[in-house]
Amino acid sequence: MDATRRLFPIIERFPATRTVLYGDLVLDRYVLGTPKRISREAPVIILRWEGEQDIPGGGANALANLAAMGSPVVPVGIVGDDEPGAALRGALAGRGIPVDGVVTVRGYRTPTKVRILGGGPVSLKHQVARYDIEPDPPPPGPWREELARRLLELAADADAVAVSDYGYGTVTPELLEELGALPSRPAWVTLDSRSRLGELRPVDAATPNLGELEAWAGRRLRSPGEIADAAEALREALGARFVLATRGNEGMTLVEASAPPRHIPIHGTDQVADVTGAGDTVLAALTLALGAGAPAADAALLANIAGGLVVMKRGTATVTAGELAAAVDGG
Repeated sequence: MDATRRLFPIIERFPATRTVLYGDLVLDRYVLGTPKRISREAPVIILRWEGEQDIPGGGANALANLAAMGSPVVPVGIVGDDEPGAALRGALAGRGIPVDGVVTVRGYRTPTKVRILGGGPVSLKHQVARYDIEPDPPPPGPWREELARRLLELAADADAVAVSDYGYGTVTPELLEELGALPSRPAWVTLDSRSRLGELRPVDAATPNLGELEAWAGRRLRSPGEIADAAEALREALGARFVLATRGNEGMTLVEASAPPRHIPIHGTDQVADVTGAGDTVLAALTLALGAGAPAADAALLANIAGGLVVMKRGTATVTAGELAAAVDGG
């Protein structure tokens, strides 16, 4: 059966596939301006402020992608009792995403990535600076028990759970162990982790990029064979059913138990516009396809297509089910 006939029914099941996003919720804030002149104080451009855009980032970007692809998704995460936290809640609600599972933690700073973009009124704006507002670890308190309660309740009715760990303290091995011990555990738990690949288990699948896989393996991976061997070692360490390693403009490598490695070429062009959040889109598409009943190989194909589509968009972006279907139809 060709890819079109296999993948279309999976996409059609997205609206009936219930997913949960458990992870670090980040606000991506874009400050837009028009160049005015060079400052007399320092050799920098002065921008005339035009406006701001608040977009879900980090795990919230994976969440936004799940929603854009049609899943009735709910988030489980935390924000601070601060202005960025309120802005992130508003950005999610504006996309029709329920925020009942988002816990507000007093004294916690909502992770915020501020990108300053400059350009003429009729030209594309380019990033000229960025600064990150990064929190200290969340303070102790009853919020952790509340977060666990919400995750376990919501996961019991979900087809799949996506775990997005950006290292801000929301995701813990202990809570993943509780999730794995649920009597009505969801069929799939997938993981995207910046720096704790070996610590977070049990999971059914993981989506490291090449840098993350190399950091876990402790060595450079120079060939597809070395990447496949490291991905298989990670799969065994996690007890996962498969690992999908993303390799930038060289595509992806899928390793499954009792199956030869599969190297998937990049979808579309290798001339990308922006890689911001591409891993979030891959996690979302993979998780949703698995929850909709796709085998690992077909879920990886859809994730590869979604990743190829999103890198052609600027900034933190999402991919819709319609865009996926059109890309599948176009080959």
